[in-house]
Amino acid sequence: MDLQLTGTTALITGAASGIGRATARALAAEGVRVALLDRDAVALAETARGCGDAVVRVVDVTDETQVALAVSTSVEELGGVDAVVCCAGISGPVGSTIEQISLHDWNAVFAVNVTGAFLVLAQVLPALRASPSASVVLLASDSAFVSSPGMAPYCASKAALVQLGRSLSVDLAGTDVRVNTVAPSIVDTPMSRGDLGEHAFVSPAFEVQTPEDVASHVLYLVSPRSRAINGTTILSDFGYSARSGFPA
Repeated sequence: MDLQLTGTTALITGAASGIGRATARALAAEGVRVALLDRDAVALAETARGCGDAVVRVVDVTDETQVALAVSTSVEELGGVDAVVCCAGISGPVGSTIEQISLHDWNAVFAVNVTGAFLVLAQVLPALRASPSASVVLLASDSAFVSSPGMAPYCASKAALVQLGRSLSVDLAGTDVRVNTVAPSIVDTPMSRGDLGEHAFVSPAFEVQTPEDVASHVLYLVSPRSRAINGTTILSDFGYSARSGFPA
């Protein structure tokens, strides 16, 4: 299928590794000129080597001043922007109950996962409105819908991101800007391996996606081919959340 992306532009946060890197390279392979945003300069440079004539900005998405500068200069260098993919995210404390979690750690998760997306989108929306077919994709998680013990900050932040996407799609109704989210289950990324341990991926007792699997969902949502899809979430969890817990 021709995704009709050749000659378009996209801005990706969290582009230094994992899903962000896979998405950036997949978009570039489709003929999209990309702007790559992340706070890890070394890893970001590695991503850029697989993305053609990429724009690179080292930025902390929780810092409003940095975000404003990075977005404005990226849009200027790209000559406009047709898509934004917000992949920047952290897991925060894993394995802790809420009485064990500090306010600082709780706020840090929301600052990156939710406020970071808010800051980027607030800056980039004027440019998106100027595009004839614009798309925003927020990277959430199946943890927005189901939960594992000791992951309250992460789960709550991803649920907030899903609702942020739905709310934005309503606010932007009647424009040419669509907003959707992708909510994958466990993905083999450095963050997941850090949380679960390398051993969990040796002979996993659960289905595991690759970053490239998730990137393929993002590409479809970015593409004009998905023009009727707006305000929704692609839950890619191998059908896990559809199963009943009834013992039969």
